[in-house]
Amino acid sequence: MTNLTLVLGDIADQRADALVNAANSWLLGGAGVDGAIHARAGRALTNACRELRESRYGRGLATGQSVATTAGRLHALWVIHTVGPHWDRHDDRSSLLASCYRTALEVAAELGARTVALPAISTGIHRWPLDDGARIAVRTVRETLASWETTGRQGVKAGARTIEEVRFVLLNQQAYAAFETAMAALDE
Repeated sequence: MTNLTLVLGDIADQRADALVNAANSWLLGGAGVDGAIHARAGRALTNACRELRESRYGRGLATGQSVATTAGRLHALWVIHTVGPHWDRHDDRSSLLASCYRTALEVAAELGARTVALPAISTGIHRWPLDDGARIAVRTVRETLASWETTGRQGVKAGARTIEEVRFVLLNQQAYAAFETAMAALDE
């Protein structure tokens, strides 16, 4: 069974097999989590992202999808980039936000990651309401992991290891409290 935890801190400081980056579709760094990860990882990450842009993602990575690169100078083996949706009160994009978490975990499992660190995707500059974003994140991660345990799918490729820990890394106390509330609500 996978351990689901909350940590207050900066995702770029985490030690994990895979760090999930709330990336922009161009994969070349930006603000928030994306900027922090690119700044800390250095040139190796930037070069890997450029290679992806030139080879497979010339038009950018689609919202809700995920792809992995090297982690550069980070304390991780991989960075899994996922593009979160912008919140829009008139257009329900929750399935795209859920897809970010689901596809990031799928990529992590395919890589054989045992530990995965996730940020609060889309709750910063994309303006997703924090409580709703936390609810979607926790529910999606739990449902994804539970479905893998039920079907025995977690090692999705031959020899892949099981994800042992998924860690939500939350930058401030407000985000931590929202995720803590979301986890408690699902435990009831």
